[in-house]
Amino acid sequence: MNNENFSTLELLYKQFRYPFPTLKNPHAEQLQEITESQWIDGEYLWLYEQSPDIRKKYKKTKTAHIAAQWFPTSSIERFKPICRLMLWTLYNDDLYEESEPGDIEHVHAQSIAILSGEINAAESKIPLGPMLATLRQELLQFIPQESMFRFTQMMSRYFTGLEAEVNYKKNKIYPSVSECIALRENSICIYPFLQLTEVETGITLPQEIHEHPVIRRLQALACHLVTFFNEVQSVLKDEATGSIYYNTVKVIQHEKQMSLKEACLEDLRLHNADLKEFLKLQTSLPDFGVWQDAVINWVHYMSMVLSGWKNISTKLDRYTATEFPNALELKAKLNQIR
Repeated sequence: MNNENFSTLELLYKQFRYPFPTLKNPHAEQLQEITESQWIDGEYLWLYEQSPDIRKKYKKTKTAHIAAQWFPTSSIERFKPICRLMLWTLYNDDLYEESEPGDIEHVHAQSIAILSGEINAAESKIPLGPMLATLRQELLQFIPQESMFRFTQMMSRYFTGLEAEVNYKKNKIYPSVSECIALRENSICIYPFLQLTEVETGITLPQEIHEHPVIRRLQALACHLVTFFNEVQSVLKDEATGSIYYNTVKVIQHEKQMSLKEACLEDLRLHNADLKEFLKLQTSLPDFGVWQDAVINWVHYMSMVLSGWKNISTKLDRYTATEFPNALELKAKLNQIR
């Protein structure tokens, strides 16, 4: 298959389709201003104080605008911790993408200890410890301890995925396609955000609903769908940063000996199969009794993560140009702050 004139962006625009509404939080610009002036150039300035270009690239990622698509109806007070988490995911991903597997295990353990309230930021001695400690305080204003526990479990899943990615990258080996989908389900870091729908709606669903196999499957499918979209979107970035060993498109290309275009189309096929299953489950939910309307609403919010991610991310320079931090710069920074 000829790769000439093949555009990943055009494929994303035209072929990855979602029959879900696309809404945007009206507080996006206000929180973006806070993100840039109070956080990137303020509270967390020390991280990249000598690297104004990196700070500029993080600002261009427009993390508050991403969060605004995922949490379109949240009040400004409830929206703020969600935006802090969104910035944290970028900082954490980029900091540890060039790290050693053992370092990730340590950061994993310390991060979960902070979120669980077992240690404070100073005791953790990790760069993003203060950010997580503030996040915990903010979230506990709006959700009960059991929801915080579930959110923390999902953050742990994210770190487990990140550890697997770093291992594959360090050893320069590819997982199988199925292994890659499984690890990316965790490392894409959608699970934690899905739990925070409770922050937006103010409704805490019982644990038995969260453990229901249909609800668990819907969440897994949402993670898969964002991943399949993201892999096409970031394949050129991942080629540039050596992160090809856990990009699903590159893993498909390697396993099936396909061209890049063919691998992207196979990724789209897998995406569409999961989207079909998501829609089938969404329209035939089990009977959850008095919680039925709340569950329907939660799955509805879940679906807007998918349409919202397409709407905002195809406009971001982080994925459509070379506006992502240089790997060597990030590695140097990590060595400085260890």
